[in-house]
Amino acid sequence: MPPPAFLRFRPRPRHLLLLVALGFVILVVERAANPRFRHKLRVNFNYYVADGGRWRASSGPPKYVSLRKWEASLPQHNLSLPFPEGKSGRYVKFSNQAGWLGWNNCFNEILMNAHLAYASGRAYVFQEYYWATEHYPWPKEQWVAVDPHTPLNAMISGPVAGGPFEPGDPAPRSISSDWFEVVCPRSERRYINTRDVKPAVDGAPGIEILRHWQQILRDAPEGCIEIVPPSWEEDMWPQTFGLGLWGSERVLSLWDSFSQSPISRLLDASPIVRAAVESNADLFIPRGPRPPHPMPRDPFKRMIALHLRRGDYENHCRWLEYINSKFYSWSLFPHLPDRYTPEPDAPGKAERFLARCWPDVEAVANKIEAARRDYLALLKTPEPIDVVYILTNEKSGWIDEVKNALKRNGWTVATSRDLVLDSEQTEVSMTVDMEIARRAEVFIGNGWSSFTSNVVYERLLDKRDPMSIRFT
Repeated sequence: MPPPAFLRFRPRPRHLLLLVALGFVILVVERAANPRFRHKLRVNFNYYVADGGRWRASSGPPKYVSLRKWEASLPQHNLSLPFPEGKSGRYVKFSNQAGWLGWNNCFNEILMNAHLAYASGRAYVFQEYYWATEHYPWPKEQWVAVDPHTPLNAMISGPVAGGPFEPGDPAPRSISSDWFEVVCPRSERRYINTRDVKPAVDGAPGIEILRHWQQILRDAPEGCIEIVPPSWEEDMWPQTFGLGLWGSERVLSLWDSFSQSPISRLLDASPIVRAAVESNADLFIPRGPRPPHPMPRDPFKRMIALHLRRGDYENHCRWLEYINSKFYSWSLFPHLPDRYTPEPDAPGKAERFLARCWPDVEAVANKIEAARRDYLALLKTPEPIDVVYILTNEKSGWIDEVKNALKRNGWTVATSRDLVLDSEQTEVSMTVDMEIARRAEVFIGNGWSSFTSNVVYERLLDKRDPMSIRFT
């Protein structure tokens, strides 16, 4: 008697594969309902897939594996923490925040949004920096993502990027955008569209804009809030603190509140940036005969840092002259020297404007000599300033002309191109330049530049004398 039919059935290999695949899908779907699992999945996706993981060659853009894992394991990423953190905490994510622009256009807004969150009693949700692709330092064939992006903690550190506040400060700590997806599922968020808020404070002083948003965020009973933009056609600049604010004196009314905030006071360069500065400090040791006076051990005490924005900036300077632009943001403070007051159309106006926005070699050399003379007269000290560090994106031989002119005047000169950086430091080299400019004894910048404005902000936080902050 033959055996029953079900005993005679022998599964084919493809049937077994289908059963295994079906079981895997069921397992993933079931686990995906768990927010902690989703968080781990995203972190490991960033490592193994989006970042290339261990299967990618060591050359090209960095993977920031350890840094991303560190961000994911921040102690505030814990659903069990008591209010105002944990599952019952209060959070705000600014999805209207600028991206795909130059770092410094994004940096000032990141800081101000974090300050607003702090003033509102909510945890700021920090996000990765998405590059303007023309500024990304790696060739496109090496990109590991369609939209290149860098962890915020590769560039800066402090409460804005998830660092601790001072002891005794009850403010909820900043969380990552990945953790926001865990602690604030979309079904539990309140979405606030900027179209419903911005018109009430359009054109208002910055402090009024801050207070207006602060009241909305404080009074909202929901724990999870996401600020979202309207359509591009409706508002091309949907940021909470828009470009029009940063380019006018209206921003200055924010200074007292902003500068005293722990977001500003505890802001620091990232460990990656600090390591880059320290490892290149030998570039700033003067060359030449023994000086007649005792020298400071800190090489930055002898330095003038000069920001020369070049490359594509000439056309931008001509556009700024055409619209008769003032300086940008914190460079507008009236107590700083070398102010610029827009002048009416008159013969020679364009040439006078470009002489400051796009200076030639002679103007650069003269400005450096004047800045040293004025600063040393203020100090009434024989301590020398004899090192120039040039922060620049210039790649042509023009920068060599500047270096040669300065060396003929006895200066020791180094530029951004002289730094020796690893791949992580190379990706954030603009923040390495900013940290050098922050530490330098004297800084000379371009008053129309957001880069210069943010260096001015950092130096004012450090209580630097206004005479140590100059403009071309």
